[in-house]
Amino acid sequence: MTEIYSVDVEITAPVYDTEVTSRVADAVTNVFPNADLEEEFGEIRGEAHSLDHFSELLHRQEILDTARGEFFGNREGDAFSFALKKQAAFEDRVNFSVGEPDELGEIAVRVRVREPDVESYIDHIAPPTEDGRPVDA
Repeated sequence: MTEIYSVDVEITAPVYDTEVTSRVADAVTNVFPNADLEEEFGEIRGEAHSLDHFSELLHRQEILDTARGEFFGNREGDAFSFALKKQAAFEDRVNFSVGEPDELGEIAVRVRVREPDVESYIDHIAPPTEDGRPVDA
């Protein structure tokens, strides 16, 4: 049986005076192509209901363990959050922003899981690995 996932993904990214708004929007849509974006003064805001493409990027880059650490480390109740570097996202890559804030600002992402639960959804988008290979939970 296929699991049905119900999630709300909130995406925000600052747009600085030195940046072109459309390039920041491109960075967001490269990683979250199904996001509905809105431009506000100094910020791009987006909403999505799937992280399928993002999950594909995590698999392709073989950074599932890193992703799981970020997701579980930033979990609050039925939600988890993480930040991505804009420059990497513009190049269609996932690079988590940890430690010092990135000078270009970060793409902030908050995922609220409605169905089934946070752990199951994280396992879906970034499954546990063994010897670097995804394993079925």
